[in-house]
Amino acid sequence: MTEPPGHVLMTADCLGGIWDYALTLAGELGRRGTQVTLAVLGGPLAEDQRAAAQAVPGLSLAESGFKLEWMPDCGDDVARSGQWLLELEREVKPDLVHINGYAHAALPFTAPVLCVAHSCVASWFAAVKGEELPERFDGYWESVAAGLAAAGRVVAPSRTMAADLALHYGVAPEVTVIPNGIDPAGFAPGAKEPVVLSVGRVWDEAKNIAVLDRVARGIGAPVLVAGDVRGPDGTERRPDYAMALGRLPRAELRDLYARARIFCHPARYEPFGLAALEAALSGCALVLGDIPSLREVWGDAAIYVRPDDVDGLRRALNGLLADSCRAADLAQHARIRARRYTASAMVEAYLDLYADLREPRAPRAAETATAA
Repeated sequence: MTEPPGHVLMTADCLGGIWDYALTLAGELGRRGTQVTLAVLGGPLAEDQRAAAQAVPGLSLAESGFKLEWMPDCGDDVARSGQWLLELEREVKPDLVHINGYAHAALPFTAPVLCVAHSCVASWFAAVKGEELPERFDGYWESVAAGLAAAGRVVAPSRTMAADLALHYGVAPEVTVIPNGIDPAGFAPGAKEPVVLSVGRVWDEAKNIAVLDRVARGIGAPVLVAGDVRGPDGTERRPDYAMALGRLPRAELRDLYARARIFCHPARYEPFGLAALEAALSGCALVLGDIPSLREVWGDAAIYVRPDDVDGLRRALNGLLADSCRAADLAQHARIRARRYTASAMVEAYLDLYADLREPRAPRAAETATAA
């Protein structure tokens, strides 16, 4: 087993899957003796989030309300949060810095820096809008490119996301693919009901909840959507026919996963998708957007529908609702596939990368030859 670092300073936002990923990774590191200082951006935390973080062994919370680097008018906040992170590093003296983002990976930290690319605005626009990054995001593009270039190592959760980095930013360093993972023991099937469940930020066009909402009135079962309806700019998007449940505490969400027969995620853009993994471990049949990243993760363990194919989505959902045996078979296939994406596998891969990051690097062959 790779020797774990003594202390990691890690950043995370609290608006989506990065939060759950960070808590899972911090928990696995804590069980191996690593202390994690989790610097939270984009806050404030909900009470259930704070309670979940406080239950993680070896984790210390440092909360802030700074805007995230992709939010409108975030320039001052990104600069101030950068100074805050540098002060945190001086205070806690970590062995390495794990940035779940981009801009802060270019800061002059003393410790080695890992940059994890969970998603990005350029690939979001390409997938969701079918267009290049607008000029108003020029500053964002520059900060992403700078963070990727400055980081000691770069990680992506899928080969698809790694390819997006190369396409949109011309990433020079090698990108290591480490799939996200969760603890399978935290999720289990229950008595299944004819319910369709979707989990994701309703305001985010990438999640494509609008298409699911369009088919909801033609589905012979309740369609439930768990996730925030209010975006960072205060704008609300509420479904007309699906039932919006808002952001739910983890215990309530686990209960919904356990009861739902089908998990539907008709995404236009999703570099990995933790919610689908949680649903699969809970015995849900998966109906997913037909995009490269989700096919990469799930192979033949899901039904795929093009994000704009309203009729195809309706047929897929009604077909599984009418045939419980087929739904159960698909769910079992997904549950078996899900077992490859465990928290323990994820942390072992990160520990190997942490060790590599902290090891002094020998000069490359070309540099050695030049020096000679």
